[in-house]
Amino acid sequence: MTKISKQTQCQTVITTFEMTPGTCQDLLDELTSAYAEFISSQPGFISAALHVNDAQTRIANYSQWKRREDFQAMLRTDEMRKRNRVISGLCKSFEPVMYDVVEGF
Repeated sequence: MTKISKQTQCQTVITTFEMTPGTCQDLLDELTSAYAEFISSQPGFISAALHVNDAQTRIANYSQWKRREDFQAMLRTDEMRKRNRVISGLCKSFEPVMYDVVEGF
């Protein structure tokens, strides 16, 4: 389970996806499948959550990893590179950004 705290020593990655309402569910299905079948079993994976806005034009993905190198290694696998080509075809853009938690309320 995701725990957001500045005391937690982990790498936070927030990825935003922009798409049309017509592809939102397809993209959500692909992301869910990627986490269930592959990402969640990769070394260093801690947790993740998917969020959809009410207009179904954006998905936000919050994930936590033990180290930034774990996240980067997952992205470089043949499996994830293949999945990202499909994901990229379902959205206008997506951008993973690494963050550090500096405060929680």
